[in-house]
Amino acid sequence: MDSVIQEAKRVIIKVGSSLVTNDGKGLDALAIQKWAAQIARLRALGKEVVLVSSGAIVEGMQRLGFDKRPVGIHELQACAAVGQMGLAQIYETSFRQHDVRTAQILLTHADLADRERYLNARSTLFTLLRLGVVPIINENDTVVTDEIKFGDNDTLGALVANLIEADALIILTDQRGLFSADPRKDPNAVFIHEAKAGDVALEAMAGGAGSSLGRGGMLTKILAAKRAALSGAHTVIAWGREDNVLTRLAGGEAIGTQLTAQTAQLTARKQWMADHLQTAGAVVLDAGAVQKLTAEGKSLLPIGVTDVTGSFGRGDVITCVDQTGRALARGISNYASSDARRIMRKPSSDIAAILGFVEEPELIHRDNLVLL
Repeated sequence: MDSVIQEAKRVIIKVGSSLVTNDGKGLDALAIQKWAAQIARLRALGKEVVLVSSGAIVEGMQRLGFDKRPVGIHELQACAAVGQMGLAQIYETSFRQHDVRTAQILLTHADLADRERYLNARSTLFTLLRLGVVPIINENDTVVTDEIKFGDNDTLGALVANLIEADALIILTDQRGLFSADPRKDPNAVFIHEAKAGDVALEAMAGGAGSSLGRGGMLTKILAAKRAALSGAHTVIAWGREDNVLTRLAGGEAIGTQLTAQTAQLTARKQWMADHLQTAGAVVLDAGAVQKLTAEGKSLLPIGVTDVTGSFGRGDVITCVDQTGRALARGISNYASSDARRIMRKPSSDIAAILGFVEEPELIHRDNLVLL
């Protein structure tokens, strides 16, 4: 097995809190300097690199004297605000030693859920890469709330990979990669060298969070790989302390767990819809509508909807779920939720009589719908 990183031209690298810090005692300058040196070598090989880095909250905790991660949202935001200063400073200093310029970008889900801001973020990142800059991205924990947070930087890394159509996502963690079971509990656990991104069996293998410092675990990495694969990006999960891990991956060496993308790349608009982590509402489909959407590639008609939840307007992205609540698709609704409730279970020919107007015969047209 050769590493997919060797042929990748545009790479997203995500490093977790446990790797950029000294067991919660502040930022690990030596480790960050090593990654900066390796990324500089990747750029010398002609690769474009975007770095997604955790560590701001942990650095802020150290600077503000917290001995454990606070639970209050405003204390976490204060830690992030203070720690982000140190995080940006150490990256700038480390990369400057290799004559590499850096830029700081802080994102929330709201930035990517809004179509205009999504396109602005995309254009800015493309411009930075064209100018030879390494963007360093983190979730904007200073202003984030439960409603707009990504939840972990693994997901953020996957969203950025989709945003700029990266070839590969490297998730550096404090574990060697994925095992068939928790090796700390099961001596028969087998290491997974390669698998298909999105394979449901992988989710069953992944355990809980591996570190008390971060929020992600192996499951979030598996799900991030599944999400990144929507835009055709492959994922490698590897131990961040492995000697020269990035340059060895770029040289074709197989390190960690490689999860290869199997799906064709989505169009930019459908990728934007797929990347909505939260949607304005949902519609529940009957068995017939599920069949037409998932197996036949048809549009969603009002007659196939059994329930409408949430409050949304015409043009909002909503989720399509089956009778068990499982999310099947996301799409742009042709009708507001109040109108959708009135026309659900009705044939399209009745829409004009019920509402007094017809926007479209479909609730969601297949061109504005993406399967999950």
